[in-house]
Formats: sequence, structure tokens, C-alpha cells
Amino acid sequence: MSFFRNVHLALPDAIFHISDLYRADSHPQKVNLGVGAYRDDDGKPWVLPVVRKVEATLASDHTLNHEYLPIDGLKSFNDAASKLLLGSHSSAIREERVCVVQSLSGTGAIRLAAEFLMKFYSVKTVYLPRPTWKNHFHIFKSASFSDVREYRYYCKSTRGLDFTGMLKDLEKAPEGAVVILHACAHNPTGIDPSKDQWEKICNVCERRHLLALFDCAYQGFATGDVDRDAWAVRLFAKRGMQFLCAMSFSKNFGLYNERAGILALITGSSEEESAVRSQMKKITRALVSNPPNHGARIVATVLNNPALYEEWKQNLATMSGRILHMRQLLYERLLALGTPGTWTHILEHIGLFTYTGLDANHVERMKIIHHIYLASDGRINIAGITSGNVDYVAKAIDETVKALPLDGFTDPH
Repeated sequence: MSFFRNVHLALPDAIFHISDLYRADSHPQKVNLGVGAYRDDDGKPWVLPVVRKVEATLASDHTLNHEYLPIDGLKSFNDAASKLLLGSHSSAIREERVCVVQSLSGTGAIRLAAEFLMKFYSVKTVYLPRPTWKNHFHIFKSASFSDVREYRYYCKSTRGLDFTGMLKDLEKAPEGAVVILHACAHNPTGIDPSKDQWEKICNVCERRHLLALFDCAYQGFATGDVDRDAWAVRLFAKRGMQFLCAMSFSKNFGLYNERAGILALITGSSEEESAVRSQMKKITRALVSNPPNHGARIVATVLNNPALYEEWKQNLATMSGRILHMRQLLYERLLALGTPGTWTHILEHIGLFTYTGLDANHVERMKIIHHIYLASDGRINIAGITSGNVDYVAKAIDETVKALPLDGFTDPH
């Protein structure tokens, strides 16, 4: 008799499975548009030059060691990250109301938040945008949240934001419900609210006493401007609202496997901050004991050094600029081919991803006929497009859409 006889085979993670299929394909023109990571114009992973510089410096510094970090993480990293997020003149920071704990990137931060809310927050209802990053569901379910609901976000007919539906759903949410908001570069759609729309979202959260949990995975990476990408989070802070924010440095520093992130909890007073920190340390201790050092030390070194910080912003401009350029090229190629449908949403979306409007049948045809791999919901990683493959990708989309006409698209313009 086996102790493990009741363990069933789990389905593979959809996004990682796409990469597995891509690697197994021997076609010379294969393209991976599924992976959620930046690629340079050769289709290769890019280590930021500023990161290479700092790593070389750290490697030669023999005063450094591998001792355990404090349970709540590297202080120089936490402090610098919170200032990047909220602004160096943030009143919440000045009043010592911001509890920051280091996390295993954004995923770990959201899990810490979920554990904290399950233990200490009275309302156990969580609202996620429809659609959202699929791991959001897994994290809250794993943290024993049973009432996980959705609010409308994506409008299929316009390839844009269903803002009216979003506000209606948030207005109907139970008072005190937790609401997940993407700070910028919404994953998977690439659709962000405007500043005016963020003001209205903030109004609803304030009026209905909804607790916002921001997922900030792309600050500086989305537009190339760290302040612009933090606008929504800082709006809530300026209003004096209490909220949480999970912040990742995977994308904007290219530190995907170093798992560098924070969870920031904006509390009502310095006394509350101390109490929250004490409990967050207990939760962290039970989950991971204490966080890793290397990625956090890289980020802290850059953010706390004015010259390196400026160099990092140039690296951000390189990444965000290339993505914007690939959006433009793909749009122009589809336009030139006379591809059915209106593709302006490719230009209007922001960040790494775009919801193309292709459905599961289109995606399957792209894979079988053209050896192009993307998520089944039609999400593509724009960074997977290069100057060398953009024509091939555009022709593949064109052929696919002509073979299987798009359904339900209305030109919003």
C-alpha cells in the first residue's frame, strides 16, 4: 500500500507548458509569444547592463557574506523600494505608516498578503478583474479564501476596458471586500484605466470601503517612466487611504529567477505599522523563514546610487522603447496585409502583453500551421516579436484570421 496512492496527476501550468511545446518544436521559424519575460531584438533574454555592473562589483566585494537576512528582509532594499513605489516625498512614509516586508517577488508578496488578510481581516471576499493573471486565483484559493469573485474588466467587442461594467461590479461589492488592481500594464490584456478613470475607481473604493491590493509588477517597464507607472498607487496614498501593494522587480530589473519583491501595507498610524510588521514577520517566518539576498542587494545598490539609478532608467527606456516599436511594426504589417478586423488596440495597449482578439481555435492554428506559440486566450508577449520575425508573425495572423474569421469585434473608433 502506497502512502501516495490518492495523489492525482495535476495539469501542467499553461504558460510554462507553452514554453515546453516551443522547445520541443524543431521548426526553424518557430516563435514563442507566450513566455512572460522580456526578450531583446535577437529573441534572447537580456541582462540589464546596470545589473551586470552591480553584480561584478558585489562579486569582488569580500566584505559581503551569506548570512541570513532579517525576517522582514534587507532594510536598504525595503526602504528604497517603498520610495520608488510611493515617491520620495510620500506622507505615508514620512509618518511611518508604511510596513514593508521583503517577499519572493510579486507572487510571494501576494501570498503574504493573502495569508495576512485571511488571519486578520474580517471580510473574506476577494474581487479579481476578469481576466487577470491566473495565479491570482491559485494564490487566494491556496490561502483558504472560498469567496473569490470577479469584476468586469475586458470588453471583447472593443478590445478595450469595460469601465462601466467594472464600476457597476465594484459598486455592488460587499463593503470591505478586497479588490485586486493592476497598478499598470494589466496582465494579460495590456489595458490600463486612464487617470480620470483611476480617480473614479478610487472614489468607489473609498465610498464602499473596499480594500485595494495592488499588483505592481511593471513599474518603469510599462512606459519607461517610474513615476507615471506608479500614478494609480500614489493616488490612493495621497487620498490617505489604507491599502496593500505587491511589488516585483522581475520585469523592471530582469531579475526573474532572483525573486526580489516587497509587500507594502499602508496603515493608519505608526502604531498600526508596528503591530502589522510584527505579524507579517511571524507569517514570513512560517512560510519561508527569511527572504533571499542577492536580487534585493542588486536592486538596493542601484536605487540608492544616483548614477546607477539614472543608468537603470536608461535600461528601462531601452526595454519599453523596443516593445513600443514592436507594437508599431506589427500594427503596420497587419495594416499593409489588409488583415480583417481593426488592430489599433495593439497600439493602445501598454506593457509586455496584448490581448489580440484571437480565440482558442486561432491559437491552435497558429501553433499547428505556423509554429507560433501563444496563450489560448489570445494573449501575446510583444517582446517575443523581433525585427527579424515580425513579418512572419503578421503573415501568420493574417492567414489565420482569413481562414477563421474573427467573431464579435466592433470597431470602437
